[in-house]
Amino acid sequence: MAVKYVEATSEDVGQRVDNFLMRQFRNVPKSLIYRVIRRGEVRINKGRVKQSTRIKEGDIVRLPPIRVPEKSVNKVPIGQLRRIEESILFEDNDLMVINKPSGMAVHGGSGISMGLIEILREMRPLAKRIELVHRLDRDTSGCILIAKKSMVLKNLHAQIRENKILKEYITLLAGSWNKHKIKIDLPLLKNTLQSGERMVKIDSNGKPSTSFFNLVTSYKDTDLVKVRLKTGRTHQIRVHALSQGCPVIGDDKYGNKTINKQFKKYGMKRLALHAQFLGFKHPNIDTDENDWIKIEAPLHDDFKAVINYLEKEI
Repeated sequence: MAVKYVEATSEDVGQRVDNFLMRQFRNVPKSLIYRVIRRGEVRINKGRVKQSTRIKEGDIVRLPPIRVPEKSVNKVPIGQLRRIEESILFEDNDLMVINKPSGMAVHGGSGISMGLIEILREMRPLAKRIELVHRLDRDTSGCILIAKKSMVLKNLHAQIRENKILKEYITLLAGSWNKHKIKIDLPLLKNTLQSGERMVKIDSNGKPSTSFFNLVTSYKDTDLVKVRLKTGRTHQIRVHALSQGCPVIGDDKYGNKTINKQFKKYGMKRLALHAQFLGFKHPNIDTDENDWIKIEAPLHDDFKAVINYLEKEI
């Protein structure tokens, strides 16, 4: 084990130091990565860094010798790898779209050793830089976009800022949605409780947030609704739906416990929110300005089964 010096390339530009190290030391626990950064063992151009420091092209990064105990190495179960492989909706050399299962976090964190992005990095070790283009709540299923290159990531982020990426969801809402209520334009403010739980509320001091709801089918005490997002705030659909008295079925943060319990009997044991469509302009395919890729994520079996049950009850 010895100190290594790595020169950052154009593919590393803008990447946080902690994420850069996680790619260099794929099997090293995050806690150890953060520890060597805090100790000053990781340096850029001989200077100390923070975990949030961004890499620039040509930077010389000092990588300390790190020995990982065998028991600390995280291995992704074969079944989980197969599950994600089967969930790939689109993939080329630049990007991929995954039909994320409900219950899977998009990245590792407190109490979660490996999320979707860590699994994808294990699956595609030759990809230069696998990064999330956007996020989905852990309990939300459906389309999520992944970039494989730095310039692709920047291009797709620009499309998000310019509101050029289409995000359409389908959800089951408790109660009866007003079919004339299409646009919800209410600011959202994130709040963290003493317990550490993150909650979002409507607040004039929050960030501008706009959702478009369209009623698809009315069932008994439940409506199937499509939602298109103009902004992508944390818990946006869930809180906007709640503001109209129609919480998302299966929502254990903002939902109706009695109704959620009822739907568990029907097979919906999770959040009934699915990112069904994703549309974007491919960064490296020269097409007409109006040409774009639109991808559909099929509903998972539990969601389809509940809709079939509701159809029979009409």
